[in-house]
Parts: sequence; C-alpha cells; structure tokens
Amino acid sequence: MKFIHTSDWHLGRQFHNVSLLDDQKHVLEQIKHYLATNDIDALLIAGDVYDRSVPPTSAIEVLDEFLNHVVQDLAIPVIMISGNHDGAKRLGFGSRQFGQAGLHIISSLEQITTPIEITDKQGHTVYFYGLPYADPEQVRHHYKVSVSNHDEAHQHIAEQLNAVVDYSKQNVLLSHCFIDGAQTCESERTLSIGGADRVSYEHFKQFDYVALGHLHQAQKRGAEHIRYSGSIMKYSFSEQFHNKGMTLVELSPGQTEPVISTVPLTAPHDMRIIEGDLLDLIEQGKQDPNADDYLLVRLTDKHAILDPMAKLREVYPNVLHLEKPGMLIGVETEMGQARLGRSEIDMFQDFFLEVQGGAMTEDQTDMVSDVLQSLRKQTEEQ
Repeated sequence: MKFIHTSDWHLGRQFHNVSLLDDQKHVLEQIKHYLATNDIDALLIAGDVYDRSVPPTSAIEVLDEFLNHVVQDLAIPVIMISGNHDGAKRLGFGSRQFGQAGLHIISSLEQITTPIEITDKQGHTVYFYGLPYADPEQVRHHYKVSVSNHDEAHQHIAEQLNAVVDYSKQNVLLSHCFIDGAQTCESERTLSIGGADRVSYEHFKQFDYVALGHLHQAQKRGAEHIRYSGSIMKYSFSEQFHNKGMTLVELSPGQTEPVISTVPLTAPHDMRIIEGDLLDLIEQGKQDPNADDYLLVRLTDKHAILDPMAKLREVYPNVLHLEKPGMLIGVETEMGQARLGRSEIDMFQDFFLEVQGGAMTEDQTDMVSDVLQSLRKQTEEQ
C-alpha cells in the first residue's frame, strides 16, 4: 500500500498582511497532479488544515474543491485529523456522512480507538488510527484522569490505543503533537510554556508508521518510521532553507519497515532573506530572476535613508519586512543623539542627500547650522 503523508496546510494564512491563499492553491494543484498520476491508495493530512479555528470562506472553498476532486474524481480516500490551529468541531462537522464517501475526519477523542480500514487493489489492508490535537485539559475532561502535561496526556491516550490495536496487523497513526527534541521554527504556534508541550516518541513507536503534524520542518523523531512531513510551503523567513514537500510511504505485507521517500513541492513565491547596502541590493534586484519572492531585507547602510521600502519595491515588489541593523551599530538602548553619536546637522545632511540626490553646499550647511542654533537658543530660554 502506498499513501501520502502531509500536514500543516494552514489554508487562509496571512503573512505580513499578504494572503498566501493563491500560493497555497498552486501547491495543492501539485498534490492533485501527483495523486492523479501515481498509484496512491490514501492521503493523510495530519492537522492544521486551516490557519485558524474560524477560517475565511475563501479557504473553506479551496479545501472543499480539493477534497471533492480527490475523493470523488480520483476515488482516493482521505484521512484528516484536526490540529491546534483548527476548530475541531467545525472541521469535524458531517464527518459520519463524509466517511461513507471516503473522507474520514477525526477531530474528537471519541474517535481515536476506531480504525479506518483501507484495502489496496492487491487486497492488502492497513488500519489507520487518528489522534487529533489534544491538550491535557481535554484529556482530563474526557477520561476523568489527572494529567499535568502533554506527555502524561499522550501516555494515557496510548494506553487506550494499546487496549484495542492489534499489533499483529499493520497499523498507522496520525497525530498532531510536539515530539520531544524536534526542531522548530518561528511560524509554529507554541502549545504551552516551559517544555510542558513535549511528548515522548516512545508512546507510539509500536505503530508501523506515525504520521505527525504540527512542526513545519520535515524530520524523523526517535525512529525512522516516526515522522513529520513538514508544512506544504514556507510560512516564515526562518524556513528559508527548508525543502518543502510531502512524504510517500509504502507498506507491504510482512514488511517490518516502511519504504519512505519525499515528494517535493514548490510554491510560486519563495521566502528569502537578503542583506546588503541599498544601492547594491537595487542593482542586484534588476538582474534577480526571482525578484518576485517574498523577502526580508536587512540593510547594512549606516546612514539614514528616506523611504527605503519604496526604493526596494521598485525592483523587489514583494519586500514584506525591512531591518536596518547597520544604523544600530553601537546603539544599546535609546535612539537619541548621544547614542547615535551624530549631530543634527549630520542627520540633516543625510536627509538632504536622499531628497536632492546631492550633498549640501557650504552655504546651505551654514544656513541650517544657524537655524539649529536659533532653535536651541529658543528652547533654552523657555
């Protein structure tokens, strides 16, 4: 049996007030194409389907169109769990009816011990269990037990699964949690503070494959078969060096270890950080074949610049964030004159250069100096 493991779609996400939905639709088209042109038996989505619990209508429409094509047109079953970004009850609405059509949504703890059986064309059956995002409070309320952190909560859940799972058969678990020791990035929402959100991989290692969601970098934790697929595209500048994709898993009868590979996915706009002097970056942008990427720009110029964002966007239209560390060299706290070590006349000369495109003459400098002295005198007299 071959299935695709993916997670963290975050449909409807905005990044620096820019909607990423068109980029997400582009990536989903790649997923649809891969499913249509390869012999795939199931698609797993391990949570954070939406970016927030009440998603925008446009994001709902995108998901609806995608699922309709995969489940109805391609006849590929989909198994989906809710993540910490999803509204579990909203995502799970109608799940009983959808399951009959091949769309299996697991969004509550009541569903975790009921497997979804999928049989491939060769008659090989695999049992899929889903564990949606569950915090300690939810576990305490549902099971009437005392648990103080995520690890204790998941240990209790694992005990419920162990009581029903037949490990002589091949079983797959979908889970949305933070496995201890995994690598994080800025775009992930913290589940708790002080490390209380960490979960041991030991609880679920007896499954033949564990399809994890929540962390945006593809990685394995504890064992080869316990994996995060990572997000389908980059959602922060801290992910600029991530290689995004989805995970292809193959399980054969009697096979002790799954065959695992990565299917790359590419968004129309990459996320990059570029650094340098303003004039150098502008010249670079004129020749940059990927000038439409989403950019964080770090300017190394040490003098004041008038409206650098507008200048940069003439060549890099999608500059989303601008940093000016070069202007803060030697500055510890306040941005006052004493800290900057520059006089008012120095700063006005920088401003004049930006506006007029040339340096002030000696007469102009003297005139501005006289004005500044007059202002200081008036201030002292008040």
